[in-house]
Amino acid sequence: MPNKDIHVVGASLGGVEALKRLLGGLPGDLPATICIVLHTAPTSRGLLPEVLQRASALPVVSPNDDTPIERGRVYVARPDHHLLIMGDRLRVVRGPKENRHRPAVDPLFRSAAWSLGPRVVGVVLTGMLDDGTAGLWAVKMCGGTAIVQDPAEAPYPGMPTSAIQNVDIDHCVSIDEIAPLLEDLARQPCTQGATPMRADQFRIESEFAMLDRDINDMGPLNGRLTALTCPSCHGALWEIDEGGSLRFRCHTGHAYGAGTFVQEQSEALEQALYAAARALNEQAIASRYLAERTGAHGPASKEDLEQRALRMEEQSALIRRMLAAE
Repeated sequence: MPNKDIHVVGASLGGVEALKRLLGGLPGDLPATICIVLHTAPTSRGLLPEVLQRASALPVVSPNDDTPIERGRVYVARPDHHLLIMGDRLRVVRGPKENRHRPAVDPLFRSAAWSLGPRVVGVVLTGMLDDGTAGLWAVKMCGGTAIVQDPAEAPYPGMPTSAIQNVDIDHCVSIDEIAPLLEDLARQPCTQGATPMRADQFRIESEFAMLDRDINDMGPLNGRLTALTCPSCHGALWEIDEGGSLRFRCHTGHAYGAGTFVQEQSEALEQALYAAARALNEQAIASRYLAERTGAHGPASKEDLEQRALRMEEQSALIRRMLAAE
């Protein structure tokens, strides 16, 4: 019987220091594999492995696609790429963003849960919103172990708090308590098998992350089609109910937790309002320009164009007041 030797870790804001403290507490002979996703900008230089290596007795690398998993190593997701676990290998892919991020925590956790079931230990650290919640739920559904950093000490408690509210957590501890806990779990044998129905769902969603699934084949996602649209690509969204926690996925693979979806919709609305204000200003400028250049010989009188410009300016001012009130 294998041990609980696949440890997947997710973090966002405040995560660099948390990860350094976590890795700094692990021994160099840890009988487990650590896979890490930290939310990073797509244009990041990818220096996180070097930064973490200074604190870690274990070797820290960013793997290439199809890298064999080795025990006693730390694998860090590359910027602008999801890190997934498929059996005994790692996949590094530029699949659809989840929770507005690539790399995202949920795809790593979900793929590990489907592939390795009770061998997986999921750890959610500091960060905002809800990335990691759905993935940790998948870990639990497939027989794995769920750990979160105590929100009371997390610089940004959103991610661990969301996980606690929606997942049956096994351990909620301080960052300095996680390392000895992982070392202890790595030496414990597995005792529970995966849930086949849910594991199949997690396989389907992992295929979306790898772009290995046809966009018209949602499969048995245990969800329903909604009237909502994806903030990223405007495709139809499926609502997926996971233990009372709602999330959404579109046909092209973008996925959102409920909190992240609301945030993304708000930002999309703000962008649309700014675009509308800009277009109205440009129309006002164009109308005044035509009023000066064409006079009475154009398709509209100078007075009509001036009145049009005033209406455009008033509407633009209204939108600016709406933006200022947000």
